[in-house]
Amino acid sequence: MSVNEQPTTEEIKNDTAADASEQPRDEQVPTDTEETTEDPMIAELVKQAEENQQRYLRAQADFDNFRRRTQKEKEELAQYASMKLITELLPVVDNFGRALDAAKGGGELDAFAKGVDMIFRQFEAVLEQEGVKPMDAVGQPFNPEFHQAVMRVESDEHEEGIVIEEMQKGYMLKDKVLRPAMVKVSG
Repeated sequence: MSVNEQPTTEEIKNDTAADASEQPRDEQVPTDTEETTEDPMIAELVKQAEENQQRYLRAQADFDNFRRRTQKEKEELAQYASMKLITELLPVVDNFGRALDAAKGGGELDAFAKGVDMIFRQFEAVLEQEGVKPMDAVGQPFNPEFHQAVMRVESDEHEEGIVIEEMQKGYMLKDKVLRPAMVKVSG
């Protein structure tokens, strides 16, 4: 082209297109997915991270299920905890019913008293099987953990602070106080 000639618009477009194709392209920055496919170590680490995430989510779900299951079992246990004891007490209740029926029928007083005594021993045996035992309080030093003092009585026979009379029996359930003994204490 000469100096006086002006290039046409079409020629300008063609020249810029040719220049652009001749210029070296800048290297494109790879995205994260392209980078992981190119480097096997990074790909392995990403895979391990995903597996660990899945394991974590499964462990969390298992823990939640375990917590719900144990809560449900705990509620059921509390609801039916006395079932065994009640089952063992039902024969005692049956015997009390028979004794009352016999008393209404005009049976002998001695036979009735003997029957009630047998029922009482049966009842005590059931309680003992469950670990309930009466306390021996009379003659023992007063202990507020086991005794509830309701009266203080002057006594020449006993030292001060000794249980001299049991007004209501105390009971232990295994090694725990179920009910303290209600006692009179020497003063």
